[in-house]
Amino acid sequence: MKKESNIEGIINISPKGKGTVRVKGTDISVEIEHGFLKTACQGDSVSVFIFPHKKDEALRGEVTKIIRRSKVGFAGVLEKEGETYLLIPSDPKMYSNIIIPKDKLAGAKTGQKVFALITDWTDMQTPPIGEINKILGKPRENDAEMEAIALEKGFNATFPKEVVKEAEKITQNGIQEKDTKNRRDFRQTNTFTIDPVDAKDFDDAISFSKISDNLFEVGIHIADVSHYLKNGSLLDKEAQKRGTSVYLVDRTIPMLPEELSNDLCSLKPGVDRLTFSAVFLIDRNGIVHKKWFGRTVINSNKRFSYEDAEKIINDKKGPYFYELKTLNQIAQKLLKKRIEKGAIIIEQDEVRFKLDENGYPLSVSIKERGQSNKMIEEFMLLANRLVAETISDKNKQKDFGVFLYRIHDLPNKEKIDDLKYFLKKIGYKINTQGENISAEEINNLMRQLNGHPLQNTIGSMVIRSMAKANYSTKNIGHFGLGFRYYTHFTSPIRRYPDVVVHRLLFEYLEKRKIEKKHWDLYEKICLDSSLREKEASEAERSSIKYKQVEYMSGRIGEKFEGTITGVTEWGLFVEEDKTKCEGLISVRNLSDDYYVFDKKGMSILGQKKKKKYRIGDKIKFRVKDANLNKKTIDYEIK
Repeated sequence: MKKESNIEGIINISPKGKGTVRVKGTDISVEIEHGFLKTACQGDSVSVFIFPHKKDEALRGEVTKIIRRSKVGFAGVLEKEGETYLLIPSDPKMYSNIIIPKDKLAGAKTGQKVFALITDWTDMQTPPIGEINKILGKPRENDAEMEAIALEKGFNATFPKEVVKEAEKITQNGIQEKDTKNRRDFRQTNTFTIDPVDAKDFDDAISFSKISDNLFEVGIHIADVSHYLKNGSLLDKEAQKRGTSVYLVDRTIPMLPEELSNDLCSLKPGVDRLTFSAVFLIDRNGIVHKKWFGRTVINSNKRFSYEDAEKIINDKKGPYFYELKTLNQIAQKLLKKRIEKGAIIIEQDEVRFKLDENGYPLSVSIKERGQSNKMIEEFMLLANRLVAETISDKNKQKDFGVFLYRIHDLPNKEKIDDLKYFLKKIGYKINTQGENISAEEINNLMRQLNGHPLQNTIGSMVIRSMAKANYSTKNIGHFGLGFRYYTHFTSPIRRYPDVVVHRLLFEYLEKRKIEKKHWDLYEKICLDSSLREKEASEAERSSIKYKQVEYMSGRIGEKFEGTITGVTEWGLFVEEDKTKCEGLISVRNLSDDYYVFDKKGMSILGQKKKKKYRIGDKIKFRVKDANLNKKTIDYEIK
């Protein structure tokens, strides 16, 4: 790198108010002292000037431009100092309180949890000025805290009135006879949905017809949202701005108003619904002999939860047992072929909360992923892949134009090296081919770790070592799935790129070319949608973390068992076995000896008694404290 240069990246703010920006595609980081942040906040996209430096010195610089703010505003508690009103941000990485002028309080009172927008902040020497945008409620009230998490990432449960009116008008009109013309009719074909028990929007349905003992017609029917979401309409603009639905612990913030997401577009049983479908003639070995894509109309016969379908498959009896059994057998063949062709299989634990009427977590458990979940996943993957392959073939042959791909790049070399080092220290080895690692090698590792206390932790490390999947008009394939071509076609109620893919597929079927002058628009949709997906994921993780801390806050002094998942100079990170609640055992609280951190051994060692704590060790502990403001849990040795 030159001694003087400019870079762009995402800034990370430390608890001490200093910044770090990593140079994209490398492990090089630029340190930014507090005075050179130029009001940049956690997660902002920034341009940074790198100061002249000597070889082997740390790179230092200053923010020269804020390209994009990661937050539209800040949630916190309103307080008063003298005659000045201050918003005390909940985000521990926001290093400045926000001054709220009296005429910008919007009725808020001290002690309330509020959401504020920054209206003026150009000088690091003075605090930002803001205005109250919304009064959320009392601190630690479930609704106030969950809404704060969503709003800080730019997701609002309330739709503009004009958008709601547009959705209501469409829903009132319903499905007209003209809407079903020129559509392939599946209303007399056995069709059902399989979704989570608490799902309200049903994106996808499966139809099944037996052609012969070894040949079946399987239809993947997806809600035809593009029929209602006209390009450029208020609904379309709002959906594009939101980009995705957000799934917090206790609520869904939909991309579309509920009139559409939970009603007219939702593939509910017993009613006609307009769909866009991928229909395959497929045999028991998962070989597709014929494929068809087009607009359809269905009438679902049955709504299954995953648990319902799982029980029927396991009990070998019940409604649509033959269909479910056959589809499951085909899905298993599809999965086997995916693995053979390079798909990476990493099973990650997901937590489920049981909440009381006030949103307080009564229990935390691990979500079960049974055969029915995996069955639906395989058929959705099949539809997504074949849509992408079909249009890509058309692109190559007749220059159809632009398309939206779901891409996943090769893992980062530096992160793979870090992973190899970590695994070596705990007795595992992975082989790389040059700078790359194969899917087979990752799968072998995960098989070896099956049942290991660190299985989930190492799975997360493997995922973090890889590039983030995103959307692009430039196809590079999907490393994690092992697909050369892949897209998102199957969830248009909750993902805007799927709506766009439906539109492009329709243009392809109508043999219309996408003019080159429009291609930049689709690349912008890819960039914006990738960013919104990231922000939605962060909001979802924040809501889970908050509930885990809240759960443990009611169990101070209680004893648990867990696994050491991280070791640092300041203590041990421990994950409770059943709830996956992670907390810190501070080295200061290890009072039986003087402990020293061994970085190479990834352990801490007692100097007198030689007691060693290592990553992967099982440990008994009690809950010492839980801080809801900082979203941290403190444990101590039992």
